[in-house]
Amino acid sequence: MRRKIYWNICLAALFSMILATVLTSVLVWRSATKQMESEVRREAQYLKAAIELSGQDYLDSLGSHGDGNQTSRITWVDEEGDVRYDSYADSASMENHADRPEIQQALANGKGQSTRRSDTLAKQTCYYAMRLADGSVIRVGSTMDSQFAASIGTFSWMAAMAVLIFALTMILAHIQTGKIVEPINRLDLDHPEEGTVYDELAPFVRRLMKQNDTIRRQMETLREKQEEFTAITENMKEGFIIVDSKADVISYNTSAVQILGTDLAHVMEKKPINVLSMNRSNGFRRVVDAALNGERGEETLTMNDRYYQIIANPVVEEVGDKRGAVVVILDVTEQQSREKLRREFTANVSHELKTPLTSISGYAEIMKNGLVQPSDMGRFSEKIYTEAQRLITLIGDIIRLSQLDEEKVPIQKTAVDLYPIASNVVGRLRDLARTNQVSLSLTGGPAVIQGAEQILDEMIFNVCENAVKYNRKYGDVFVTVGVENGHPTVKVKDTGIGIPEQDQERIFERFYRVDKSHSRQIGGTGLGLSIVKHGAIYHKAKIEMESTLGVGTEIRLIF
Repeated sequence: MRRKIYWNICLAALFSMILATVLTSVLVWRSATKQMESEVRREAQYLKAAIELSGQDYLDSLGSHGDGNQTSRITWVDEEGDVRYDSYADSASMENHADRPEIQQALANGKGQSTRRSDTLAKQTCYYAMRLADGSVIRVGSTMDSQFAASIGTFSWMAAMAVLIFALTMILAHIQTGKIVEPINRLDLDHPEEGTVYDELAPFVRRLMKQNDTIRRQMETLREKQEEFTAITENMKEGFIIVDSKADVISYNTSAVQILGTDLAHVMEKKPINVLSMNRSNGFRRVVDAALNGERGEETLTMNDRYYQIIANPVVEEVGDKRGAVVVILDVTEQQSREKLRREFTANVSHELKTPLTSISGYAEIMKNGLVQPSDMGRFSEKIYTEAQRLITLIGDIIRLSQLDEEKVPIQKTAVDLYPIASNVVGRLRDLARTNQVSLSLTGGPAVIQGAEQILDEMIFNVCENAVKYNRKYGDVFVTVGVENGHPTVKVKDTGIGIPEQDQERIFERFYRVDKSHSRQIGGTGLGLSIVKHGAIYHKAKIEMESTLGVGTEIRLIF
């Protein structure tokens, strides 16, 4: 046992020191590398502004090629990749740079970055390039020598310190192991009277002998009560905390730890923790203070993007004798989210209904007052008819969403082939695609599922219609139907304007529009993709989406 403790201490110390040495060196390397990348990026931005302002004159003022006054390599190439200027080599003798990754990225996206070995400098180099207003590219490069030297230096010092500390640890571990292990190994805690121990342990042994019987009886009773209490609280999804009159935590459950994000188990081993240190918000403090003052407290707090209702009740043994409080934490995120969605939906529906109704009312009022020339009656009537049809479509979509929400679709599920449905949708969108100068194609084969044909038609139509409407001139829409990995799948890919990353999670919300002004011009109710989402839920399907701004979008319906 002595050797085991001794070597465990030594191995633990050795592992800790090796890990600390390696991690410190890695962190120094990463920190220095990130700092260098940041400096290269800032220098490129500065050079871009200077060149756009002063042109070639500014670069000429920086000095001769590789004269040692510059810490970074500066290269200026034109749109074709030919080198106009380089701070370390003669630009006329340099090869075309169009194949450099950072140059290609800058020409395509406005900026680019890569790290590789430089043929000119013969060193590992970090490059950052930016496209100028005239289409040329300015590039800044910095070698990795300083970062490598800093890491090696740090590692050497850490290794030397680790060896010294480990040697001292071995000596101290040997001494302490002998002092601790020998007397303890001879002591039988269950039957201390049977062993022979030194005088310093005699009082401890006598106390053990007296208390063992009492503890044994009490532990059995406490264990039963604790098991009952734990079984109740640990199976609660709600957070549960008991505090004393000083607001120190007496008991808690796992849900409370997970909700509040506090490592109570580690802290409670050392000392009592005040419940207010678990959450320092004013709302949490008010609830606890109210309970400790003998009154019920209740607040709704936001933690980790979720809503929690904090309820605290006082624990009173006698009238006026406050002993503590019980705090319960309820997750009401779903309730809050539904209430928020209800308010947003009500506001959006009111707005969407008000717009066409206002137009209809306005045109009708003008016609009623005789302010319309007979020759204009047809145009005004057409406006009223168009707005009325918009109302009918909106109300129909709202009814359809309500049916899907409640799973009360008045359509029987049957065996449905998705390919004919997609073919019919593509045919109906031909005129719209032709008007928008978009190419629309369908490929694939049969894909049969159990579903509601009308709902499936609306889902595919809405996805394809969006792909056409939000496409660019002379763009393409590719519709593919088939079975992939055993799942009937419909894929709609376009070469359109794409969806910003921050909006991708919200486009399936009701009435949500990425570009409201552009969407109003195109038309629609704003409920199309919401119908797609709820239709997928109704058919137990999954929606996958990939979109790149300015490149296009692909939506997959996987059944």
